[in-house]
Amino acid sequence: MHVQKPLHGTVSIAATYTIMGYFLPVHLKQFSRIYPHIKLELFENQRSIIETGLLSGKYDIGIVINDNLTCPDIVSETLLRSERRIWLPSGHPLLEKEILSLNDIVSEPFIILDVDEAWETAKRYWNTASTMPDVILHTHSIEAVRSMVANDMGITILSDMVYRPWSLEGKRIETRALSKSEVFPMSIGLAWRNNVEFTPAMQAFINYFRKIFMCSPGYQNRNVDHFI
Repeated sequence: MHVQKPLHGTVSIAATYTIMGYFLPVHLKQFSRIYPHIKLELFENQRSIIETGLLSGKYDIGIVINDNLTCPDIVSETLLRSERRIWLPSGHPLLEKEILSLNDIVSEPFIILDVDEAWETAKRYWNTASTMPDVILHTHSIEAVRSMVANDMGITILSDMVYRPWSLEGKRIETRALSKSEVFPMSIGLAWRNNVEFTPAMQAFINYFRKIFMCSPGYQNRNVDHFI
């Protein structure tokens, strides 16, 4: 009887701040449980640095917000799409509506979580609406955003992936949907250099995510230049 040998190897993984904090840890744990002899080298970096690292061979695979990718020599697979919604404090008058538009919130004090090029992304859909929010703060702290929204100091638009219903003070944060024609979801996925030769360990890492997400409605496999 043939016994398959355990798969060995090393995979260099680079992820952006949001992916490392809110998406990746549970998958790293599960992958290492399935493939205990594959070593994962982990790096957190900005999208532009990850793209450069993929092209140079410093990183084998990136896990990124695919919408932000710019290099045509990077191939990506979108694993899932996380809806962006408006975050509001409990009791806010706008909670009376189930679906809101950007015009509904344009006069509200607005808080920007300024990581992973979030403001650059936000400007795309605000520009499409031919208006801009009343921004009172740019911050790199998700907890600052939660606390300010929960304490009725402003509102924000962020994805479901980073949403938690309570601030550090224990105050409630509510969400409302936005018109899908105005605000697009956040796409999370894998990225690698075009025409790179996958090692068995790299292929195992990619296949792990494909197995989990390929039946998801948000799954796509395409080159970046199809959608930047």
